[in-house]
Amino acid sequence: MENRNRVMILVMLIAVLILTGTIGYRFLLDIPLVDALYMTVITVSTVGYKEVTEMTPEAKLFSMFIIIMSIGTVGYVVSNIVSLFVEGEIKEAWKLKRMENIISKLENHYIICGAGETGFYTLAQFKKQNIPFVVIDSDRKVIEELKESDILYVEGDATHESTLNKARIAYAKGLVATLPKDAENVYTVLTARQMNSTLHIVARAVEENASEKLKKAGADNTVSPNEIGGIRMATMMLRPKVISFLDAITHAGDVVLSLEDVKIREGSSLCDLTLKDSAIPEKTGLIVLALRKKEEKNMFFNPGPNESLHAGDAMIVLGRDDQVKKLREIAHDTED
Repeated sequence: MENRNRVMILVMLIAVLILTGTIGYRFLLDIPLVDALYMTVITVSTVGYKEVTEMTPEAKLFSMFIIIMSIGTVGYVVSNIVSLFVEGEIKEAWKLKRMENIISKLENHYIICGAGETGFYTLAQFKKQNIPFVVIDSDRKVIEELKESDILYVEGDATHESTLNKARIAYAKGLVATLPKDAENVYTVLTARQMNSTLHIVARAVEENASEKLKKAGADNTVSPNEIGGIRMATMMLRPKVISFLDAITHAGDVVLSLEDVKIREGSSLCDLTLKDSAIPEKTGLIVLALRKKEEKNMFFNPGPNESLHAGDAMIVLGRDDQVKKLREIAHDTED
């Protein structure tokens, strides 16, 4: 907007100069409007063509005035136009270099491959929760939108190792593949898994049979937006009160509640206590919804008060971010 205003001012200066000269010659020399415009242009541009009529003393003085004004005005306009391009390029180069420096220091961050419709909502959630992430996309329009929103990005093809390296995949904690085609997501997941074996990968599945292929390629989990959307719409129609309840507990007024996974580490005061003796709700205000034992893959919901807690167990809890943070401190869960 600022550059646009500057350009408008420069155009107006030139227009005022030409209009002043045209009107002046029109009345001083009593010549047609086209001839007056011609006299103004050759005077401002200092090309030195022959005058259209005999110059009067007043017209000569006016010409000198126009020449002096044009030198200053044209010089000012040219210098500003040059500075607009130079400053813009320098500013863009500086911002890009600064962003690259920030990306080069990222650790335990997340990589979002594709900022389309699904990717946009994913990065919006990450941004809302202040989680470090970088976006990979090859669409120039998307890149410009990311740039305007001050979101870290890498311009390029997410299926290429060089692009993933720029996003520091070796130091990343997780990767979300939300590219528009299943083939692109499969190749991205396959490449990412080879570059970082410990990476947690979630991929978008478009077609019905894509989920199995993505998991074979190395995805930990897959998501079908069409399937989830269809199930939610059906539930809203058949069990609207259930959906209202879920929306209410996760968006209670201005307070947003989160479902979080908290792991109990060695040395935590929770080790070898029963759920009742741990007094988690009293100490943190959280609700323990489920428990997953260290030696088991599946979790069980609504654990009883006499259920024992051990190092390696994980709890699914519901509450505010500050409450979850407090439980993580008690559980010695650093999220590494």
